[in-house]
Amino acid sequence: MVERQVALVTGASSGFGLLTVIELAKAGYQVIATMRNLDKQGPLLEQAEKEQVRNQIVVWPLDVTDRAHIIRIPQKISETFQRLDVLVNNAGVSMGGFSEEISEQDWRTSMETNFFGVVFLTQACLPIMRQQQRGKIINISSVGGVVAFPGYSPYSASKFALEGFSESLRLEVAVYGIDVVLVEPGAYRTEIWSKGFSHIEHTSQADSPFRQPMQAVVSFGKLLTRQADQPIAVAKKIVLITQKRKPRLRYAMGKGAALAIALKSLLPWKIFEAVIIKQIHKK
Repeated sequence: MVERQVALVTGASSGFGLLTVIELAKAGYQVIATMRNLDKQGPLLEQAEKEQVRNQIVVWPLDVTDRAHIIRIPQKISETFQRLDVLVNNAGVSMGGFSEEISEQDWRTSMETNFFGVVFLTQACLPIMRQQQRGKIINISSVGGVVAFPGYSPYSASKFALEGFSESLRLEVAVYGIDVVLVEPGAYRTEIWSKGFSHIEHTSQADSPFRQPMQAVVSFGKLLTRQADQPIAVAKKIVLITQKRKPRLRYAMGKGAALAIALKSLLPWKIFEAVIIKQIHKK
């Protein structure tokens, strides 16, 4: 009898995380679904029952900004499953605003969740994969980790850092049979963006000198989100990546994601920035 492979997914209460847990379970994985607040596990478990994969999913509490939580994870994995084949670092937040006005707390929350949480959880799980001589680490980045847009500097800063970390890590661990992959979604219909827009609107100041361009950024973001694809496509792609013998480093996904990355690479910066600045300062 072939032993079931084990995957751990962070940020599994909604969005990409929830759907990825379900799709991995449907593909035959034993899935550890982690989330900061277990009170939010209802939608995941309902969907698991509907898809008849509830027995393949366990839900564990994990706050990726809490080192004490992270430190306990490897031992719990070893005691419960004795293996870890896939780690999907999905937990994230979208903090925005114009840089001059963003609070220190928002900067720190963005980096602690989107970057340091990934780094420290990956550090904790790597020994298991290294000893196995196999594994896949899939980091959910963003088109915003390759192309920085105005109004989202904390988000882009954290995702740019994630991209650099992942490139370096991939080169370090390839010899141990471990693949590191970046998935770079554009806009999809997930809660992270609606929460991000709400946060920007509630924290922006009425007399801010950046009020008009910030409103333009939020309006454009909301338009993109309304026109965006369903997030199930990303979850299905993650499952396909886990099944590849040698996956690529980067997978850009979603409407306009590959185009935005290509334009930044091909266009002179002068032209690229002029187009964006013109859009946010339209009267």
